[in-house]
Amino acid sequence: MIGTIAQAVAAAGVTGKIGAIGAGLAVIGAGIGIGSIGGKAVEGIARQPEAASKIQTNMIIAAALVEGVALFAVVVALL
Repeated sequence: MIGTIAQAVAAAGVTGKIGAIGAGLAVIGAGIGIGSIGGKAVEGIARQPEAASKIQTNMIIAAALVEGVALFAVVVALL
């Protein structure tokens, strides 16, 4: 699958500066997503302190998924 993506990116001519811009946009998107997750988790804990452990667990899982997608996007952009 990675070979197919790399071939598609190479065929499209995405190289150099355009790839760097794509990687930067992926990182910015991940930062916004993780910030939103953290903010909403803090709001949820403030409203229901007894659910803090469940909220924190779900927050960490969601942040890890966002980070994984961002890493994949950076790799695709830099290929």
